[in-house]
Amino acid sequence: MAQLFHIVCYQPIYNLLIFLYNIIPGNNLGIAIILLTIIIKLLLRPFSLQAMKSQKALQELQPKLEEIKTKFKDQKEKMSLAMMELYKQEKINPFSSCLPLLIQFPFLIAIYHVFQKGFNAVDKEVLYSFISAPEKIYSFFLGMNLSNPNIILAVLAGAAQFWQTKMMMTKQPPIEIAKSEAVKDESMAATMNKQMLYLMPVLTVFIGFSLPAGLTLYWLVLTLFMAIETMILFKKKS
Repeated sequence: MAQLFHIVCYQPIYNLLIFLYNIIPGNNLGIAIILLTIIIKLLLRPFSLQAMKSQKALQELQPKLEEIKTKFKDQKEKMSLAMMELYKQEKINPFSSCLPLLIQFPFLIAIYHVFQKGFNAVDKEVLYSFISAPEKIYSFFLGMNLSNPNIILAVLAGAAQFWQTKMMMTKQPPIEIAKSEAVKDESMAATMNKQMLYLMPVLTVFIGFSLPAGLTLYWLVLTLFMAIETMILFKKKS
């Protein structure tokens, strides 16, 4: 499994990063990371787009879900069956939004390993034969050493995470519905969403400050792209 991960994820990403570093005028590692992020995002875009469409469809389905909860407020089993039937009729999978996270996870681990080893020396054994090895990789970008943690990038990544999380939050039900017994669970979910709105950015800053700045830069750019995609998709037909 480790060998498969090395061949399928780590090695291609490492080679692509070195290739980009070689062809960029001035050999700027920061720009290479940004381009790498864009390429990976474009490759995974069909999966993330499908997940966001599912999230949008779930939001639009909330009024019908509330009707079911009100109708079967004392019949949990019938409520569950009715909700599953509704999902089936609308052709919505409530768990489909988890797929992009699962797909992106191996890439994130691979990038973590790439930056964890640092760039003091190029790992020539990992490079493909058609990728030339630079004599040295300069890890500075806008005055920041991308091999070391950086609080500025960590805070920016946290702010981007706040923006993206806020747009992905589930819309709360109307006031008259929220007061009924049938949606106590919905109110609890709304509270959890609000907590996640602040918890995720704080965790992003905390984790980002303990990681190499190159990885934090990758996460910042990726989150910004996801936030922009979410904003465009969720504003359509709104």
